[in-house]
Amino acid sequence: MSGLWSRLTTGLTKTRTAISESLHNLVPAGGRIQEETWEELEEILLTADVGLDVAEELIAAVKREHITSVADIKDVLAAKLKEILATEQPQNAIPVEPPLVILVVGVNGAGKTTSIAKLAAHYRQGGKRVMLAACDTFRAAAGEQLAVWGHRVGAELVAHQEGSDPGAVAYDAAQAALARRADVLIVDTAGRLQTKKNLMQELAKIQRVLAKVRPDFPQETYLVLDATTGQNALSQARLFKEVVPITGIILAKLDGTAKGGIAVAIQRELKIPIKWVGVGEGSEDLEPFDPQTFVYALLENSSERS
Repeated sequence: MSGLWSRLTTGLTKTRTAISESLHNLVPAGGRIQEETWEELEEILLTADVGLDVAEELIAAVKREHITSVADIKDVLAAKLKEILATEQPQNAIPVEPPLVILVVGVNGAGKTTSIAKLAAHYRQGGKRVMLAACDTFRAAAGEQLAVWGHRVGAELVAHQEGSDPGAVAYDAAQAALARRADVLIVDTAGRLQTKKNLMQELAKIQRVLAKVRPDFPQETYLVLDATTGQNALSQARLFKEVVPITGIILAKLDGTAKGGIAVAIQRELKIPIKWVGVGEGSEDLEPFDPQTFVYALLENSSERS
């Protein structure tokens, strides 16, 4: 937990700094709350991209308490944020018969390939046999990029020539994962968004092909979102949710944004649990999402009175 705390605290520096610096002078000396205090607090929360509905919910929670300091505000915000985030997290994982097949979707540039590599590294560190399926056969050098990462983290790759049918790659990879007794198969996909129809057809086909190999494939479908894009990430999540049944979010590039509150907006609006967060460039910088650790890294020292 200390390692996770350290990486999250570092990764959320930009968001935490933006919130903390703005909150610093929010409550005047003597603890007298002014009407404009609530407007300023709303602006702070919206700047962090928690979304209007969540901002109003958080402010209502603060108003119900006897607030005399910034530390008091942070405490109430921390409690409410943990409550919101924990609500959407699955309570009990369902046992999976190996291999665990994870379909990974997301737009180009969101950090999909690096997130797949980090996810593979996580399972490899746990002693799992990991395979990768290079189903993004349309983007130039996508397969080569995935091959480099696979070699680096010790994951086996199944790939066809550029321009091949993505469904055929997925089928071969699933069959190979069964034959080689792999523990985890991670399936990359194209991230083109020329038209929603093309995206829907391609991803739906890959899902159907995987299910033909074994009815429970894929057990997970992760959507990779770029945290630096803020509300645009939320728009992407809405689109992909219409296309495929998303079981979890990988929130990438959290270390590069002051809009870390988008994690709250995504879970509150779309009811999709965040499963992983990317907080750096290293292969170890993908962490399982934990609401309590996330909130305290976001607000840091919220329990201290000042």
